[in-house]
Amino acid sequence: MASLIQQPLVMECTGWDSYRLLDSGAGRKWEAFGPHSFIRPEPQAMWQPRLPDWTAAGEFIPGSDEDGGGRWQFTGQFSGRLPDEGWELAWNEVRFTARPTPFRHLQFFPDMAPVWDWMRAQLEGMDAAETMNLFGYTGLGTLALSRHGKVTHVDASKKSVAQARENAALSGMTDRPIRWLTDDAAKFTAREVRRGRRYDGIILDPPKFGRGPDGEVWRLEEHLPGLIADCARLLDGESRFLFLTVYAVRMSSLAIAGLLAEALGHLPGRIEHGDLAVREEGEGGRLLPTAIFARWSND
Repeated sequence: MASLIQQPLVMECTGWDSYRLLDSGAGRKWEAFGPHSFIRPEPQAMWQPRLPDWTAAGEFIPGSDEDGGGRWQFTGQFSGRLPDEGWELAWNEVRFTARPTPFRHLQFFPDMAPVWDWMRAQLEGMDAAETMNLFGYTGLGTLALSRHGKVTHVDASKKSVAQARENAALSGMTDRPIRWLTDDAAKFTAREVRRGRRYDGIILDPPKFGRGPDGEVWRLEEHLPGLIADCARLLDGESRFLFLTVYAVRMSSLAIAGLLAEALGHLPGRIEHGDLAVREEGEGGRLLPTAIFARWSND
């Protein structure tokens, strides 16, 4: 039976050529995405900035409500507008386009880099694995997994799936065995259970709230337990991992680890939990927590 490790972990992103956390504090963070730097809200940066002056190509100004919203303010070459054309970045062999979005993101989540490394380590030695990326967004995790075999990429947004396919082309990976699906993640997973499918690994990054392509409503606290139960039915004693990340909710990593322990406790291996975090660059750089995670591994 899978053992639940109660001591939390930190999966630390230290940055790479295409991404760096320059500084954080006073509820904001200053980041470099290749040649451009941006300032974004970050409630968990409760300390004061280390650096006196932040100069950036754009800053996201949050709305007045806590559920999101807001707008970008741009300077310099962007001339006060949301840039239509993005710019190319890379993580290892995965190439992708970065672009500010109306939702404060830049079309990828850099703190996921250590997760991509971890998943690859779980699949070490496999070239015919079958994995699934639920809520797959613009596909960086999918492309990272595709080194090891077939990947099913599921997202409710046609625009996100289209961008993921563009990133695959940019990376020279259009011949990889990837199924690109615009679908409701929970409904698709339930169908896979009925089909008797199995996977070697599953990663899921569900939002706090969302809508499927046919108007389906997703609420994390209400629907996550059922989705995890279905994911567990797609794994067996030969499977390698399940990785769950949760952003922007009032929930502890121990709570979602307990959910995994209930659903996957019959499998071998272990269940761990903790924080994703990004390290500020430079001497004395602090760790900025960004999300919580829980993971099962069969090692």
